[in-house]
Amino acid sequence: MTAEVLLYVLSAVLILVGIAGTILPALPGVPLVFAGMLLAAWTGDFAHIGWPTLVVLGVLTIIAVVVDFVAGLLGAKRVGASGWALFGAAVGTVVGMFLGLVGLILGPFVGAVLGELIAGSSLRRSTVVGVGAWIGFLFGTIAKIALCFTMLGVFVFALLV
Repeated sequence: MTAEVLLYVLSAVLILVGIAGTILPALPGVPLVFAGMLLAAWTGDFAHIGWPTLVVLGVLTIIAVVVDFVAGLLGAKRVGASGWALFGAAVGTVVGMFLGLVGLILGPFVGAVLGELIAGSSLRRSTVVGVGAWIGFLFGTIAKIALCFTMLGVFVFALLV
């Protein structure tokens, strides 16, 4: 295989791993997708994917990262979560990723509940905070996925035009 083919394969791998990373919290999904697209553009000497397209993809990447971060915080903050609950949700997200799909889904919730309990709230209040954190995490993930596929659409459109 030539170096060019290997670089295109690496680009595709980065994009695919990035797409997986939009769901798995340990992987920087959208930035990996952008890196794969940037590598593909560079490999093709920017003939099909030029700087204007890369700027659009870069802006979408930044928006996705910010939305993902803010959505989780807003979900928890909306229900009045304590700092402990936010910390717990973050720890629950990381620990949950090692426990498969169930851990990914329940990790932020359980972490936020435990964090709020540590802060001294009742079980009922802690559960409300956990649900808020989980909904924020869910909306952040959905937004990240939507922005990632928007990036793919922009990338493919630029290739075809």
